[in-house]
Amino acid sequence: MSVVIKRGLIAALVLSALPVTVSAAEPLSPDQLLQRIRSERAAEVSAMQDREKAFVAQRSERAQLLAKAQASLAEQKSEAERLKADFDRQEAELAEQEALLKQRSGSLGELFAVVRQSAGDVAGQWQDSLLNAQYPERIKRLQALSESRALPSAQDLEDYWMVLLEDLAASGRVEQVELPVVAADGTRKQQPVLRVGAFSAYSDGQFLRYDADSNELLVPARQPAGSGLVSDYLASKEPLATLPIDPSRGTILAQLQRKPGLWDRLQQGGLVGWVIVALGALGLLLALWRMVYLAKVNRGVKAQLHNISVPDDGNPLGRVIGVLGPNPQLSDLETLELKLDEAILQETPPLEKGQGLLKLLSAVAPLLGLLGTVTGMIVTFQAITQGGGGDSRLMADGISQALVTTVLGLVVAIPLLFLHSLLASRSKALIQLLEQQSAGLIALHLSGAPRRD
Repeated sequence: MSVVIKRGLIAALVLSALPVTVSAAEPLSPDQLLQRIRSERAAEVSAMQDREKAFVAQRSERAQLLAKAQASLAEQKSEAERLKADFDRQEAELAEQEALLKQRSGSLGELFAVVRQSAGDVAGQWQDSLLNAQYPERIKRLQALSESRALPSAQDLEDYWMVLLEDLAASGRVEQVELPVVAADGTRKQQPVLRVGAFSAYSDGQFLRYDADSNELLVPARQPAGSGLVSDYLASKEPLATLPIDPSRGTILAQLQRKPGLWDRLQQGGLVGWVIVALGALGLLLALWRMVYLAKVNRGVKAQLHNISVPDDGNPLGRVIGVLGPNPQLSDLETLELKLDEAILQETPPLEKGQGLLKLLSAVAPLLGLLGTVTGMIVTFQAITQGGGGDSRLMADGISQALVTTVLGLVVAIPLLFLHSLLASRSKALIQLLEQQSAGLIALHLSGAPRRD
C-alpha cells in the first residue's frame, strides 16, 4: 500500500513538472505514465549524445580553421615587415637621389624657380592684354609653366622665350587679322579686326573692347568720339595717317562705358526732372511761336511803311492808320490822339501775348530744381539712416537727383530768360514804331492844315 502511494505521489509530481496536453482521451495509469517518461528520457539522452558527438567533430574542424588563420596572419605580418623594410630602403634611396640631384643641379635650381615665378608674373600681367584674343593659348602655357613642380626642360625654356618674343613683336605691329567679334546685340561673327599693338582694336569703324573673362572682343554700346578716323585710316593710301588709340589699354574705354549719357541723366532727375524738362519744352515752343508771329507782324509793318497812304487791316500799323480815316477831323486834335492811343493799346496785348507765361516758366524752373535738390537730399539721408554712410552706392540715387534737378532747372531757366528778353524787345520795338508812326501821321496832317488860334 505504501509503494502504491509513493508511485502515485511521484507521478503527480512528474505531471506537475511536465507540460501535459489535456485531451479527451482516456487518462493513463501511473505505470503507463512512468513508462512513457522513461522512453522520452531515453530519447533525450540519445539526442544529447548525438549533439555532443557533432560538437566534438566540429571542434576539430574549427581548430584546423584557427590554425590556418594563424598561419595566414603570420604570413601577412612577414609580408608587412618586408614591405616596410622595402619602403624604408626606397625612401632612403629617394632622399639620397634628391640630395644628389640638388648637388648636381647647383644654381640651376634657383634659375628654374626664377623661371616659374617669372612665368606666373607675366601671366598675371597679360591677363587683360588685347593680344590674348589673337593668341589665346599663351596664357595657358605660362600658367602650366608657373604651376609645374618638375624641372622645366630646355624645350620649355625655349618656348617661354619665344612667347616673350612674340608678345614683343606683336605689341609693335599694326595689322588687320580675322578674329571673332561679339556685337552689341550679342551676335558672334568672324570679321576683319584692325589691331594697333596691345592698345586698341577696331572693326567696321568701331572701337572694340577686350573681355578677359570670355577671351573675346566686344563692341561697346557707347562709341567714343573719333571713330570716323578709323575708316579714314583704312581708306588712306598715305604712309602716315591719324588713328585714335587708348594708351591705357582699354581702361579709358571701359570708363567711358560707365559715363552716363543725356538719357541717363534725365532718368536720374526723377519725376521733378521730367516736370522741369516738360516746362522747358513748353517754354521753348511758346517762344518759337511768338518769335514767328512777331517776325510776321514785323514784315507786315515794314510793307505798310512803304505804302503809308493805303492802310491794310492785316497788320497793326494799317489798323492804327485806319482809325484816322481818309479825312481826319483835325479840328478835334485831342479826340484824334485818344483814338490813336486806343488803337495802339488794342494792338499791344497781341504783341505781348505769352511773355508773362514765358517769364513765369523761367522763374519756376529753378524753383523746381531746388525742390528736386531737397527731395534728393531727403532720399540720401534715408539711405544713410538705413544702411549707414559706408556704401556710397546707396546714396548715389539721392545725390544724383539732387544735382541733376538743379542743373536742369538752371539749364531751362537761363535760355527762357534770354528768349523772354528777346521777345520783349521785339514787341516793344513794334509798339514804339506804332506810337512813332501815329505821332508822325498827326504831325503830317497838321502841317497841311491852316493853324487855328
